[in-house]
Formats: sequence, C-alpha cells, structure tokens
Amino acid sequence: MIAPMSTDADLVRAANESFYSAFRARDPDAMDRLWARSASVTCIHPGWSALHGRAPVIESLRRILRNPSSPSIACSDVAVSLYGDSALVICREGVVGQPAVLVATNVFVREDSSWRMVHHQAGPTAPAAPPPAPDRSLN
Repeated sequence: MIAPMSTDADLVRAANESFYSAFRARDPDAMDRLWARSASVTCIHPGWSALHGRAPVIESLRRILRNPSSPSIACSDVAVSLYGDSALVICREGVVGQPAVLVATNVFVREDSSWRMVHHQAGPTAPAAPPPAPDRSLN
C-alpha cells in the first residue's frame, strides 16, 4: 500500500514538532539542523531581548539545551497558516505534564526542499478557554 503524500501543512507541523522534540531531547544538533541557513533568523525567548542572526540564535539555544534545569517543553493547539514558501505556526507551550502558559509564534520557510525555522517567539498567555457547553436546545 502506498502511503498518502504529506501536505505542506503536515510537513510544517512535523518541523514544528521537531523543534519541541529537540528541546525535550536536549539535542543541539537536531536544533541546529532545523533552523534556516540562508534566510535571516530571529528569536525572542520569554523575558529575553530579540536575537538577530543565526549564530546568536543557535548559541542561545545551545546554552538553554545544556542547562540541566531547563524545563522539558511541549506544544499543543497547533495552528498552521501557509503563505507560499513561508508558514506561520501559532501554538501553546508549556512544561510537559503541566498546562500551557505561553503562546508561541514559529515561522518557517521552504529552504533546500525542507521547512526550516526562521523565527521563534514565546510569551505569557491567558489560560485556555474551556470548550463551550453543548447546545441542548437543538435536541
């Protein structure tokens, strides 16, 4: 049986998950492979000033990944928007096993036939709203 082809949205979701997987695995090489090499790169970690350029961004991530007290981060509520060879991901971030307390913007570009990250920003957000109660009047 032939597996269905992945859509660009699926590939962007996978690239986004690779970012969080690299955090959880504390894998600086996987993190480095995910970020663009040709396109301009930026990052704003929660509470940090903006970082511009691949070298400062990758070095900041290496420092975070080497820090044994850095939390294990997971994402949820992933929404992907495609704009040709660019993609925007908005998701919630949180420490694994705890409610998400940050909202993240992750931007990807198609580079060398792969989706590569060019921007990450995370900051505090309001708690997720509970799902609406079912409308019983329709029954």
